[in-house]
Amino acid sequence: MPIPTPHITAKAGDFAKTVLMPGDPLRAKFIAENYLENPVKVNGVRGMLGFTGTYNGKPVSVMGSGMGIPSIGIYSYELFNFYDVDNIIRIGSAGALDLNLNLGDIVLALGACTDSSYAKQYKLPGYYAPIASYELLKKAQAAADMMDINMTAGNVLTTDIFYHDESSALKYWVKMGVLAVEMEAAGLYMNAARAGKNALAMCTVSDIIFTDQAMSAKDREKSLTTMIDVALSMLLMD
Repeated sequence: MPIPTPHITAKAGDFAKTVLMPGDPLRAKFIAENYLENPVKVNGVRGMLGFTGTYNGKPVSVMGSGMGIPSIGIYSYELFNFYDVDNIIRIGSAGALDLNLNLGDIVLALGACTDSSYAKQYKLPGYYAPIASYELLKKAQAAADMMDINMTAGNVLTTDIFYHDESSALKYWVKMGVLAVEMEAAGLYMNAARAGKNALAMCTVSDIIFTDQAMSAKDREKSLTTMIDVALSMLLMD
């Protein structure tokens, strides 16, 4: 497909090799304006804002992904396959399933279980296990260690359903050690694998499933800032 695409108006070379992807395009704008040097807007189609700049001299882009696999599936596919992006780091929020997690904890998604049928398109003779890039995972852990930030690595659940008709459905994943639930990682990991590229999802715990614990808007902003610091520090690991 030629570029620009129907979803991204950027020209060839407008995106850096590494793209940070929060779900909210306004958070992408916040990151660009508060963290990047000389940010330039490279996309605004359908309000899905994207910017490219530098962080401590390292080129980096940031763009929203929207909510759910269908949305991140489109944007990550086009970035990997049409814009020559090599690395996508999802920086989002998740609901904790493991009661050992606390509000504000950061979860690294080693793997992403899913109730989505996204993998059916590949016509595989079995079930595919979407996993993170080990290269990005190592950098994330190294950056967190350097900054004295604790993170928990393990399986997450990527679900297509936010308002589930069966209220107890998420409880079944707990017995398999799944740490948290979110809505994008599995699709991102599958697109990365198919394109031969790298992807990592890191999520800040914004609420504890099965309880009434949830971050306030102010706490959410502060905690997500910690995760942004880790993601950007990964750029300095090269």
